[in-house]
Amino acid sequence: MTYLDIVNNVLRRLREDTVTTVNANTYSTMVGDFINDAKQLVENAWDWSNLRSTLTLTTAADDYTYSLTGYQDQGKILNIINDTSNIVMEYKPQTWFDDKFLVNTPASGAPQYYTFSGIDGSGDAQIDVYPKPDGVYSIKVKSVIRNVALSSDSDTLAIPSHPVIHMAVALLARERGETGGTSTPEYFALADKYLSDAVALDAQKHPEETIFYTP
Repeated sequence: MTYLDIVNNVLRRLREDTVTTVNANTYSTMVGDFINDAKQLVENAWDWSNLRSTLTLTTAADDYTYSLTGYQDQGKILNIINDTSNIVMEYKPQTWFDDKFLVNTPASGAPQYYTFSGIDGSGDAQIDVYPKPDGVYSIKVKSVIRNVALSSDSDTLAIPSHPVIHMAVALLARERGETGGTSTPEYFALADKYLSDAVALDAQKHPEETIFYTP
């Protein structure tokens, strides 16, 4: 569903005229802002299947810091695999890396560990790997990458649309103070219902992530 389609879906539910472009007037522009607020709330509620992707990093000898291009700073790493050496890499805290790189002399070899290491100039998160690569390795980063805000009329929503639409309606109903029928708490309850149903449907694709295992 496009950004414009979502805006018009929200406008109709608020008994407003539809528009031919998101920024047609002040109100439709505000609707777009609330839709992006709702989108972020829904995206953060679950690691949606449609937001899961694999980034590939190619190492170079002695270079241990790499940017996760497109990851920005709101993503989530699910798993990192050194595909060349068939190693599932393990997260270590920054203090552990400081000990290896600053207190001791870092080893070189096939990367086995990683940690986050700030943000690059493009706003993407960076990771450090250890040992320092001694050559070229292909590192697969399984991650959840949340999309940037919708801006153009034709921008498409990757996550389920109904929770976003109804969350935006609830936010706008609260902002305007009246809707001519349904109360704001009812709108939020409906939005929560759409969200919980959408999460339940998507979660069945990843049942292992909703089961608690005791050691």
